Amino acid sequence: MNQVQSIILMIVPLMFSIILHEVSHGWVAEKLGDPTARLMGRLTLNPIPHIDLVGTILIPGILLLAHTPFLFGWAKPVPVNFGNLRGGRRDMALVALAGPVTNLLLAVLSAIVYHLTSGAGTTGVSGAVVLPIHAMAYYAVLLNLVLMVFNLLPILPLDGGRIAVGLLPESIAIPLQRTERWGMLIVLLFIVSDLWKYVVAPVIYVFLRILGMKI
Repeated sequence: MNQVQSIILMIVPLMFSIILHEVSHGWVAEKLGDPTARLMGRLTLNPIPHIDLVGTILIPGILLLAHTPFLFGWAKPVPVNFGNLRGGRRDMALVALAGPVTNLLLAVLSAIVYHLTSGAGTTGVSGAVVLPIHAMAYYAVLLNLVLMVFNLLPILPLDGGRIAVGLLPESIAIPLQRTERWGMLIVLLFIVSDLWKYVVAPVIYVFLRILGMKI
């Protein structure tokens, strides 16, 4: 499998995963009282409304060119009017949690596909069809675990930060919320540094072992 094929097999599950991640936020928000995402046309699997120049194109492209051991990205955040949520801060945490939970479910489903296609032949028509599916399922597991664990970091505007603001006492949540103005800078520094090796990678390895994936 050449490099171009590998990139395609990574980009497809990455796009699908980050789009479903965002759609799940909007879907849960609507169930909890806020229809903003649906009214703005964001509860759709059409990738166009979800594309973010930095998160969907530039960051994944830079990581691919730099041959980093992981691929990461994000879609344009689905709009949520937290004032419409019936449960206040608790519902805000549930909306935020929907994204990582979706990525976990996608990782589990992809692991099942990976194991089901593990014994397929490598030649002929079946090999030409099954091998790409097998490889894409592996990448889908890894990418969804990266998205899940990374987004659970307690840094705003990541989902982990929203969950923390929603669950922590106001005396801690309010100062944490004020850090959002520097959040993306912190996230980008985290990505380009080696911190992910000590924070994100070990958790991903645990989930890979649980799912029976080769490391």
